[in-house]
Order: sequence, then C-alpha cells, then structure tokens
Amino acid sequence: MYQGDIERMQHNVEQSPPSSAGGAQESIITVREEEQVEQPQSERKKRKLASKFPLVDISRNLLLAYQSFGVVYGDLSTSPLYVYRSIFVGKLQDYQTPETIFGAFSLIFWTITLIPLLKYVFIVLSADDNGEGGTFALYSLLCRHAKFSLLSNQQAADEELSAYKYGFTGQSTSSCSALKRFLEKHKKSRTILLVIVLLGACMIIGDGILTPAMSVISSMTGIKAAAEHLSHGEVLVLSCLILVGLFALQHAGTHRVGFLFAPIVIVWLISIFGIGLYNIIFWNPKVVYALSPYYIIKFFRETRKHGWISLGGVLLSVAGTEAMFADLGHFTSCSMRIAFSFLVYPCLVVQYMGQAAFLSKNLDAIPNSFYNSIPESVYWPVFAIATLASIVGSQSIITATFSIVKQLNALGCFPRVKIVHTSKHVKGQIYIPEINWILMILTLSVAVGFQDTLLIGNAYGLACMTGMFITTFLITLVMIFVWQRNIFLAICFLLFFWFIEGVYLSSAFIKIPQGGWVSLVLAFVFLFVMFVWHYGTRKKYNFDLHNKVPLKWLLGMGPSLGIVRVPGIGLVYSELATGVPSIFSHFLTNLPAFHSVLVFLCVKSVPVPYVSPEERFLIGRICPRPYRMYRCIVRYGYKDIQRDDEDFEDLLIQSIAEFIHMEAVEPQLSSSETPSLDGRMAVISKKTIQSTSTLIVSEDFGMRDSMQSSKSLTLQSLRSSYADENPQIRRRRVRFQLPENPGMDPAVKDELQDLIRAKEAGVAYIMGHSYVKARRSSSFLKKFVVDIGYSFLRKNCRGPSVVLNIPQISLIEVGMIYHV
Repeated sequence: MYQGDIERMQHNVEQSPPSSAGGAQESIITVREEEQVEQPQSERKKRKLASKFPLVDISRNLLLAYQSFGVVYGDLSTSPLYVYRSIFVGKLQDYQTPETIFGAFSLIFWTITLIPLLKYVFIVLSADDNGEGGTFALYSLLCRHAKFSLLSNQQAADEELSAYKYGFTGQSTSSCSALKRFLEKHKKSRTILLVIVLLGACMIIGDGILTPAMSVISSMTGIKAAAEHLSHGEVLVLSCLILVGLFALQHAGTHRVGFLFAPIVIVWLISIFGIGLYNIIFWNPKVVYALSPYYIIKFFRETRKHGWISLGGVLLSVAGTEAMFADLGHFTSCSMRIAFSFLVYPCLVVQYMGQAAFLSKNLDAIPNSFYNSIPESVYWPVFAIATLASIVGSQSIITATFSIVKQLNALGCFPRVKIVHTSKHVKGQIYIPEINWILMILTLSVAVGFQDTLLIGNAYGLACMTGMFITTFLITLVMIFVWQRNIFLAICFLLFFWFIEGVYLSSAFIKIPQGGWVSLVLAFVFLFVMFVWHYGTRKKYNFDLHNKVPLKWLLGMGPSLGIVRVPGIGLVYSELATGVPSIFSHFLTNLPAFHSVLVFLCVKSVPVPYVSPEERFLIGRICPRPYRMYRCIVRYGYKDIQRDDEDFEDLLIQSIAEFIHMEAVEPQLSSSETPSLDGRMAVISKKTIQSTSTLIVSEDFGMRDSMQSSKSLTLQSLRSSYADENPQIRRRRVRFQLPENPGMDPAVKDELQDLIRAKEAGVAYIMGHSYVKARRSSSFLKKFVVDIGYSFLRKNCRGPSVVLNIPQISLIEVGMIYHV
C-alpha cells in the first residue's frame, strides 16, 4: 500500500552537501514532488492564468494600480504642499525672481524624471524578490546568490527551497567572481553590508516618524491662511489631534479602508492637475520653457552656493519614492508602473509647473505658495481633500514601518514584538502595537518640538535621500551578483545616480543644525538597539553551539536516558538546527523524568520572503529508534506568519508519523548507515501527508476526560478552565488511529502507537529562560552592551513563548545563565 503511494508521488530524492552552519556534519534528504518547479505556487498560477487569459492579467493590474494610489502614492502626491516654500528660505529669499522660480521648477522636473521615473519605475522595480520589494528584499537576494548572510542557523537544505532559486541565473564573469570571492572571504565586508542595510531600515523608520508630522502640519496651514483669527498654537493642537486619531486607527488594518483611500488620492491628483493647468494658462504659459535643463544652469549661475543649499528643499519633491519599492509586495511592478507613469507623474509635473507660473507673477506668495495658488471658488474643497490626502500619505509609511520591523525581527536584529495580522487574505498587512505607540509619541514630540515644517522638512529630506542612496548601492550589487550584468555597466549606474543623489545629500547635510540632526539621532538610536540585540543574540547562539550535548553521552545512557520516561510529548525549543541543546542536559540534571517522546524543535527564518507549507517541515531522528527522539525544523520566510496554523501540534505529529513510515521504505533514510542519525532529515509536506494517510485523523467531539490519558482529573479540569477563559488558544481536537495494514513493519507499528499514546497524554513545551551575562574578563564596552543594553531589551520585549503562540498552561521554562 505504501509502496504504491511512493510510486505515485514520484519522489525526487537528493542528498544535499554538508553545511557548516551548526558546526557539525549534516545529511539532509529533501523529498519533493516532481511537479514542483522553481517559482512559488501562487506566482506559478498567476503566470499560467495570465498566459491563457491576457485580459485577466490586464484587469488585475489595473485593479492593483487603483489600490496602489491609496497605499503608495499619498506621500509623494502631497509634496506640492511644501516644496517651493522649503526651497526659497534663508539666503535664497534674496533671489526671488521669475528666472530663479523657473530654474527651481526645472530642478524639480528633472529630479522627478530621473529618480522616481527612470531609476525606480524602470530599474529598481525589476529587482523584486519573489514579488517582494524593499531593502531587505535586495539583501535577501544578495545572501542567496553570494555568501553574505550572517543568519546563524542556516543549512544546505534551505537552498532547496523553491523560492530560494527564484531569479536570474546566468554565467558570472571573471571580475564578478573575483569580487564575490573577496567579499565572501572577509567577514568584515559582510558585517559592513548588514550595517548598511540596517541603516537604510533606520531611515525608513525615521520617515515613519517624520512623514505624519510633515504632511499633517503642512495641510493644516491652509486653515490659518483662510482663517487668520486662528493662532499658530490652535493650528498645532488640531494637527496633534489628527495625528493621535491617525495612530489610534492603525489597529483596524489597512485592508478595511484600502478601497476608500484610493479615491481620495485620485481626486487629489486630478484636483492638483486642474489647478496647475489653470495657473499655467491664466498666469504665465511661458513656464513650459522651463522644462529645458538650461534653466538649471541659469539658476546656479545666479544663486551659486545658496542655490546648492536650496537643493535640500528640492529633494522633498521625491520624498516618498522609496515607498514604491518598499510596498511592492502588495501589488505588482506592472501595476505600479501604470499608476505612476499615467497619473502620478503628469499630475505632479503640471502642478509644480502651475505653481511656478503663479509665483512668477506673485513673488510675495512664496511662503504659502500652494494654498495661495488655489482659485478662491474651490479653496475649501481642495483644503479638505489636501487634509485627507495627507492622512493617507502618512498611512503608507506607517504601514511600511511595521513591515520593516517584522523583517528586522526575522533577521534577529530587533527585539521581539507582538505582530497582529489584520487581513486573512493579504499576508503583508500587519499591525504592531508597541511600534505604533512609539511612533505616535515620537511624531507628537517632533510636531510640538519644532512646530515648523521647514525644520521638519530638513530632517525629512535627509532621511529620504539617505535611503535612496543606500538603495542605489544595493541595486548595483544586485546587478553584479544576481542579474550577472557587466560590472562596468553596473558601476556606471552607481556613479550616475550617486552623483545626483550625492549632490542632494550634501545639501541636506548642510542643514543638520537646522533640524536635520533629528534624522541622525533617530537613526543612531534605532541602529544602537538593532546592534545590541543582534550582538547579544549571536553571542547566545554561539554559546549554545559550543555547549551542545554530545551524542555519545546520550547513546551511553541508553533508550531510557537513565531517567523515568513519563507519557507525553516534550517539545524542546532551541535555535540550534543540529545537535542537542544544553538546556536538555540541564533539565535532566535537575529533574529525574522526561517525556516518552522527545522532539527538538527549531523555528527559524530563512532569507526568502515566503516558505510554502509544502516545504515548511524538516523531520529527522536523533539517536536510534528505541530512544523516540526526533528533530523538527520549521522554516519561515521573513514575511511569513510564524505559527499561524491552529493545528500546529497535529500537523507536527502527522509529519513525524510520515517520517517514521517513510524511513522504513526509503534506503536513504535507513538507520544502518550512521549510528547517531543526527542531521538526517526529510521534507514532509501537507500533500505527502494527505496522499499517504499514515494516520487516520478523526474529530474528537468527546470531553477531555474521555481520552485515554495518564493525566489526573485535576490537571484536566485546570486545562479545560484555562481554555474556557482564553478562547484564543482553543484548537480543533483530533484523534489519531493506525490504519488496518497487515503488512506494516512491527517496529514501525510500535513506534507509531507510542507516538499516538504520547499525543493523547498531552504535549508540553520546554523552553530556555536564559540570563545572558558578560564574562568577568570582558571589556567595559562589552559588559555595558550585554549586561545593561541587551538585558534591558530582553526584559522589556515580548517573550519567545508569546511570539510563538505557545499556551502558557503547557509551558515549562528551564532557567540558564549564559556567560558570553
């Protein structure tokens, strides 16, 4: 029966090479179905459907383009509120002439054309990671095509993931290979690359703080322009109330209001297009001549140094561009190209041109150029739309900040936080309460502390341009190592855009004393938190790695391990992908009993955005069969929902049972080759479980005490009452039975029966409760980082049991002191 199932599945068995991660030889058996190809299943279906029905793909991209207006382009489209006012400040107030205004517009036009349109729309949006974008998507691509990753528990089996191989595969040039070998050889270069990626993440988080303050305060200045009796303090109070309401609504999730946001931005874009066109025709049609870059030369010839300093205001016209790439996972590159090229770009160009035409005839209106350029008959409707559009623009960067923090958490570079998934259909839509309230407090502090969009704009521009500067560098590395392009062509791309962005960045650095220092302070604080957490986490992992329990010691103790084996399943959590963690020996030393079935469980992240359920579980055996000790590695991508399965325990039991059955018929998994069996693992998918039916699964509608269990009635009543008080931990209860199979190996049958009896007795989760201390011989800096910084973060972040959704009633924590 089982042999027929194996033939029907047509397994493709490949033995992966040994991996150095984990410090020990490992032998991974990846069992796949032949129908699996290199691309993810969802992407495969979309491409297949698009090839058969082109109209379906077109309508889908148009729908996504519509949705992208409410999520991506709110920040970029509201920049006309404050750009001209930010340019003509300081010494440039002495150069307020029609010629300099035309030159400023020419700078804005070519900046929008070269950076958002040419760089992002045509180049950067192509550098997706299985449809995902952002800084970490680029870093993930680089880690998979070169050995740049610093993730601690990676294995050779991770390279067999279907999403891992996604992307361009070509023949690398000799210069590319030499550069690749140099960077892989030197660990400092990999550390520097990670620091650069983290700095880019810090700048995006800084945007999440500065963007709401900048957008809302800029839109609210329209009230003061029309209602002069309102004081500056009253306008600031109104702005703060809107900010509080904005952050208070985050828990509802963007999916509830996504379709409502898009019409607001579309109406806003059409409005500013109409106002701009009206101003061009009514005030100065000759402004179209300023499309020529000759006016840029005239601008700098007249303003010289002061014109260079004013570039800090010009770069605000492209603030929010990074959101196009960061939010790519919610849409497609085609839909975002359509939205920007056919609506956002022309509307912004016409609006900036219209403001320039108006200002060339009304030079005294520069301090409030946008609202002064609005025709009086439509002033209040446009003001209302501007306020709503500013709120929508702030929403996009706040959501992007949540995504960045989740990816940082997956990389082990950010303290554990509570992640709430607000949509059952879109995986990337999340809400993080701790980050939301921290952002709100910092945003209100910036708004109340500066009270001026000019100062906030200086910090805002520095953060945005630094993020773009880092993206240009990472895209260049992707061109070399992933796309296998000519290294000379990649360097030309780097130098061209670094020259443009470097000029803007140098202008932004000049304004550090005038508010720009806020971006640097925020980046330093978040970078320090990330460094401390990453450093402490790696030191703790290295301690576990070098203090693993020797398998010879376990084998010498015999199948009973020298203790009493009580009924039940013990899930021992560890970050180690190989070996037995030290908390196990610590537990045995202090308690004379352990569960009859032991599963060493490692939940880890891999450098891909998503891992399909068919490839999530790696199952293996530790020690010979009588020991009843197994290893399970559960793999998640950096955008996956960890432990999202309500029936995780049942799926784990079925996977182990399938491995036991597979081991009896697969020669690659036979126990005769190596006595320890540590590291010999197989990929067990849901399809494999459903097709082979090793265990019969049935719903358990009876009461808890009706189960054949060795637990006391008192403990059962406690568990029942705890579940009644906590509905979120209720799970579908099932019972497992062996199928009628006379030809089953008796040893396999006994092991499966032991597994079923252990599951009915209950599952306990064993985790380490660690205290990390620096050695006495450590330097003062190391003691400060470990004993104060890392210890403070561990005490004030979410515990691992909360993040993994482990029921507290079944949790056993083993206290240990780590001297690192």
